[in-house]
Amino acid sequence: MKRYLLLSDGTILTGESLGAKGASVGEVVFNTGMTGYQEILTDPSYSGQLVMLTYPLIGNYGINEDDEESDRIQVAGLIVKEACEIPSNWRATKSIHQYLDENGIIAIQGIDTRALTKSIRSAGVTMGVICDDIEEGQSRLSASAKYDDIDFVEVVTTQSSYKWGPAGKEPMSEPDDPQRLKLAVLDCGLKFNILRRFWRSGCRPIVFPSTATAEEILSWNPDGVLLSPGPGDPQRLDHVTKTVQGIVGKKPIFGICLGNQMLCQAVGGKTFKLKFGHRGGNHPVKDLSTGKVTITSQNHGYAVDPESLPPDLARVTQINVNDGTVEGIELIGCYAKSIQYHPEAAPGPWDSRPYFQEFTDQMRLFKR
Repeated sequence: MKRYLLLSDGTILTGESLGAKGASVGEVVFNTGMTGYQEILTDPSYSGQLVMLTYPLIGNYGINEDDEESDRIQVAGLIVKEACEIPSNWRATKSIHQYLDENGIIAIQGIDTRALTKSIRSAGVTMGVICDDIEEGQSRLSASAKYDDIDFVEVVTTQSSYKWGPAGKEPMSEPDDPQRLKLAVLDCGLKFNILRRFWRSGCRPIVFPSTATAEEILSWNPDGVLLSPGPGDPQRLDHVTKTVQGIVGKKPIFGICLGNQMLCQAVGGKTFKLKFGHRGGNHPVKDLSTGKVTITSQNHGYAVDPESLPPDLARVTQINVNDGTVEGIELIGCYAKSIQYHPEAAPGPWDSRPYFQEFTDQMRLFKR
């Protein structure tokens, strides 16, 4: 059955139906990863976006029970060149079409993803709609709010606090192991692999909604605080910035992706929107103190303006080799660091995985 992708500039692309029936509006972005489509689909940072995967064949190793990065599929829709109908992998339990259909996610295949990627790289990201009827799709697209005007963190954050253990989520009433460090996590769009990595490094993660105040978080007397990744425009998150300001200098802080932007905003930094963002598993990042280059997994559409950071409060520690944008900062006079990329990968390279143990070790020193 024919299906259409309509863009806000009037472009109409014709493909074939994939996933559920209906129409879905979102910001059209692309990810260059060759694998990890299940992790991408369930990454909360993609909330409100129609994600196009540039690798031409998607779904060939199927869907399994273990690669979820949140409680549900988070993308607004999926765009691929070709979806594999008969997956082959010993862990696979269903095809990507079944997975999307069962979860009510509208997708499209048969699109020239190479041409569309080149268009986005030239003109920038755009709003779009995947639909079965052009007239209905145009109506939905014109009536929908722009991506930048919506607070997606409010959509994806946990509704109630919980603890994380080896089996996953646990109620707040579960006792803590005194041998483990208490890590407070401010959930703005958390991926489960972040919690898994910190558990393995010796922490007991306690996850709080993005609406939690500094007082609520500090009342648990954590040994450190993690600022999570998340979707949307960081400048819409004044309440989160205020929470971070109330924690700075009182506990060790580590920020990931949106968490990096939140830490920067807490000391007066500003952010701006990138033309087409960084989304994929092959982004080179240079450490300015050592000169070492790390290949990283990234997923963000906004970046920190380095000129906006007060030099007496913060300094840039890492930059993106491709475009020179800020990839890491540290605050001066207190232990608070952040990075713009994803050390937990899922999907992507493991080069930056040592950050989990490094922050755990720092919390242990701070506790002494």
